[in-house]
Amino acid sequence: MEAVVPKLPPFNFLNPNSTVAVRRLGFRRFSFSSSSSLSPSVSVSAESESVSLGRITRPDFPILHQEVNGKKLVYLDNAATSQKPVAVIKALQNYYEAYNSNVHRGIHYLSAKATDEYEMSRKKVAAFINASDSREIVFTRNATEAINLVAYSWGLSNLKPGDEIVLTIAEHHSAIVPWQLVSQKTGAMLKFLNLNEDEIPDLDKLKEMLSRKTKLVVIHHVSNVLASVLPIEEIVHWAHDIGAKVLVDACQSVPHMVVDVQGLDTDFLVASSHKMCGPTGIGFLYGKSVLLSAMPPFLGGGEMISDVFLDHSTYADPPSRFEAGTPAIGEAIGLGAAIDYLSAIGMQRIHEYEMELAMYLYENLLSIPNVRIYGPKPSENVHRAALCSFNVENIHPTDIATILDQQHGVAIRSGHHCAQPLHRHLGVNASARASLYFYNTKEDIDDFIQALKETVNFFNMFR
Repeated sequence: MEAVVPKLPPFNFLNPNSTVAVRRLGFRRFSFSSSSSLSPSVSVSAESESVSLGRITRPDFPILHQEVNGKKLVYLDNAATSQKPVAVIKALQNYYEAYNSNVHRGIHYLSAKATDEYEMSRKKVAAFINASDSREIVFTRNATEAINLVAYSWGLSNLKPGDEIVLTIAEHHSAIVPWQLVSQKTGAMLKFLNLNEDEIPDLDKLKEMLSRKTKLVVIHHVSNVLASVLPIEEIVHWAHDIGAKVLVDACQSVPHMVVDVQGLDTDFLVASSHKMCGPTGIGFLYGKSVLLSAMPPFLGGGEMISDVFLDHSTYADPPSRFEAGTPAIGEAIGLGAAIDYLSAIGMQRIHEYEMELAMYLYENLLSIPNVRIYGPKPSENVHRAALCSFNVENIHPTDIATILDQQHGVAIRSGHHCAQPLHRHLGVNASARASLYFYNTKEDIDDFIQALKETVNFFNMFR
């Protein structure tokens, strides 16, 4: 079935200073004043408990205050990227306006200020995931680069023919392709864990798959398609029992819940700034100090060296060893501001609110005729993340996403979500996905469900 892709019309921003816009949409006026950097949980802590976290925080996100195709924007594509609060936008602006300079390489005021702020962001990341030392945090371009860093630095140095790397079929492409490349170079074998009848990676089979040949387990914390949440602490324990290391893809968990790397005892963990209210172009790798210290450089150049001679070079200690060249300074500072913002709200508070939204989304989506939601059914013991990947019988997901956008101003994602092996296992080429964040509300979900019903009715007219 081919997807219809009509021409996209222009969109207009709502005037945030317009009384009409504020009254009609229920938004608080926003501005780019320095006071906007205050966290919503601090500035509105006395508000009634009946006011949802989504309503409290929405005013901090300017992009949400606009119309798309003549409709109020309903942004439900947060698993792809999150929106940015004013505090993060201001942090980036302040860096470029007030102290733009290269880090680690100058003694003048601007360089010292930039260096302090850059390294402070590293400390914020470490505290946010409870790393024991900020030197266990390596800044990368994104989570994909962080996985590649482990693959090429640790993988090429430690894997040999006959070794096994265990992954699930639900992994993101960025957690599969680097290990395919490394396995081709080292002779190590990739083994893939299937789903069980509940459409969750089969953890009973995982225990059976692990052996002394297993050198690494690569696994997601939260699936970006299935919405399943895996018991990482248990998986790490099983892997360590047979001497294997564990790399956790935490891109869909770090932005949404408390993640404690010491509690999980994972060896490596990756996450991406842009999914947690931070800028694009930066992510991070957490690695245990003993592992990072033994790993060779990933890229060569300035900053990652100790001394350079004509015939050889010596290398800096981690994390500098893995941060060749001028880093994404403003982006790192923006990530630090995002962590400040999230921390002031409280990650447990965010998680609890999103669990409420997750159930509301799932239950209401089931009201759509002929809908198929992928992943586990929620129960007392099974909690889904705040996203739903789905298909509606005989309607292409891209057609659904297009009409939702064109006619209703609702932004969802369609496609394989960088998980083609998983979609093949599910028997489809693509799915539609609605994904939530703490600035979403039940009203957003209501608008989405109503728009989806109208979209399905529209296509059913042609059957």
